[in-house]
Amino acid sequence: MQRLGFIHDMMDVKVLVLYVSARSNYPLTVQETYELCYQDDCLSYFDVCTAIPEMVKSGHLAEVEQEKYVITEKGRETLSLTEDSIAYTVRQRAENAVARFNRQIRRSSFVKTQIIPREGHDFSVVMSLDDEMGNLMTLELLAPDQRQAVRLSKLFEQKAEDVYNMTMMCLLDDEEDPILG
Repeated sequence: MQRLGFIHDMMDVKVLVLYVSARSNYPLTVQETYELCYQDDCLSYFDVCTAIPEMVKSGHLAEVEQEKYVITEKGRETLSLTEDSIAYTVRQRAENAVARFNRQIRRSSFVKTQIIPREGHDFSVVMSLDDEMGNLMTLELLAPDQRQAVRLSKLFEQKAEDVYNMTMMCLLDDEEDPILG
């Protein structure tokens, strides 16, 4: 029976790994690489687990942090010769997945939360929103228990821009400027 899909052998897996690695703005774990490459039902997690160490050994990928990998110059050269072998639909889906990943990682670098235990068994939740220029807002709220502190933290991570925009709108939404009279 003929296998359907793009992935037919280990070479196809390696080309796809190089393709997503070249488009990622951040080092990738094996799991992240698999998730970005999984655009074809013929790819398995074990294929990626096999391919990455072989590609590190061959010099196409480099381990930059503990278990995080980036494409090397040798990998980019190889990709330029082989990327045409990736099926167009797989290439488009992989490219879209990497773009979403890059946006998600970039955004998470701008939104930070920290839960700090306090005396009396309550918690401070320190939440901040940054942009390329620096800090836009830092907010500290008191939570009566750890469950609520974790909930505040997670919700802020999802809605940081909304909290900032609503705060600005609430503070600046006044018909008369109190400073100018």
